[in-house]
Amino acid sequence: MNYLDRSRTVAPPGWSRWLVPPAALAVHLSIGQAYAWSVFKPPLESALDLSGTASALPFQLGIVMLGLSAAFGGTLVERNGPRWAMFVSLVCFSSGFLVAALGASTGQYWLVVLGYGFIGGIGLGIGYIAPVSTLIKWFPDRPGMATGIAIMGFGGGALIASPWSTAMLDAFGADRSGIATAFLVHGVVYAAFMALGVVLVRVPPDGWLPAGRQPHQKARGLVTTAQVSARNALRTPQFWCLWVVLCMNVTAGIGVLEKAAPMITDFFAGTSAAVSTSAAAGFVALLSLANMAGRILWSSTSDLIGRKNMYRVYLGAGALMYILIARLGNDSKPLFVCCALVILSFYGGGFATAPAYLKDLFGTYQVGAIHGRLLTAWSTAGVLGPLIVNRFADAGERAGHSGPSLYTTSLTVMTVLLVVGFVANECIRPVHARFHEAPEERTPRVHQDS
Repeated sequence: MNYLDRSRTVAPPGWSRWLVPPAALAVHLSIGQAYAWSVFKPPLESALDLSGTASALPFQLGIVMLGLSAAFGGTLVERNGPRWAMFVSLVCFSSGFLVAALGASTGQYWLVVLGYGFIGGIGLGIGYIAPVSTLIKWFPDRPGMATGIAIMGFGGGALIASPWSTAMLDAFGADRSGIATAFLVHGVVYAAFMALGVVLVRVPPDGWLPAGRQPHQKARGLVTTAQVSARNALRTPQFWCLWVVLCMNVTAGIGVLEKAAPMITDFFAGTSAAVSTSAAAGFVALLSLANMAGRILWSSTSDLIGRKNMYRVYLGAGALMYILIARLGNDSKPLFVCCALVILSFYGGGFATAPAYLKDLFGTYQVGAIHGRLLTAWSTAGVLGPLIVNRFADAGERAGHSGPSLYTTSLTVMTVLLVVGFVANECIRPVHARFHEAPEERTPRVHQDS
């Protein structure tokens, strides 16, 4: 187990920081499978006689556990290092699939929820924050781009998993046995892929800085040169304003994402533009592509225009997209798809920009631990988003409604939530000096690699 110690992962002289992003992507592309859960919803509902709300439980619990494990494990990740964290993520995420496979095979749905949601969700949270905090330390000069690289993989996981899962269900069958076999294959393959990240990841030596980076930069706007501990960060209004911002943005996006395949089918059911099951799976993959692209595009843009301005775009333009879908979505399939793609690009961008926002406000001292605590907003949103969309849709079905009317109320609620997030973002100001840590004694070393 010494191989997992933080001391064994310190990069030697001459190590290129550009070898770290592939390690991050190996983990995030794997755990990003969570975004393809909607592909399994219809088969599970049919095989186990579940409602839409019930079939969302593994996904919801997984997101809850992601936030909780990130919050409670953030300090451990900082202490033990990313290799330890990636290994723990590998074990939990892959074994979660194996337990879910047993549940699907025996018809015990609670095992699917326990495996995929609880055990796998712990793997999601630990695996999510490990490469993020590491990349911020490797790229202090471009934090938005760095977090975008790491979190891009999480958003793009469904781009691979969605067609892959659909192909397996077609090959193995959409009954209990076929679903179990698909879960089993997922667990084994993802374990092998995540192992690449465990082997490759490194952390920079203490005080490391990239070539051309000055040890002492001037503070500007919301970008501080001070350091704030995770404990003190929780005492600041800035942390809680950003918590609300992330929660609202995620709630508005994750509800649609979890219901993506059934939603586009319902919107155009009974029209000349009806959407087939395979086309709906393709739509999920397309949303994953937008989610992934938004993470690197918008987070890199935030390095140029600032985090606060970037969130103004996410929340303001995002609300407009929801209004267009609610009012005109079923009139035009291209309009529906384009609005959904923009929304998911903002959703992904919001995740990727959040760690850089934290770095601007609180410094790099305990940014991984602070990020983990911020992800409790994701846990809350993981419950609220799917619950809002599925409950209103189920209620509409019981009332005899169909098509877009199943989602009108939930889309309106999402619009309001984005407005709330917009207001919270406007309230963010620089952190008061009383929360800052005392300046460190050591002088940072400047690394000569780029």
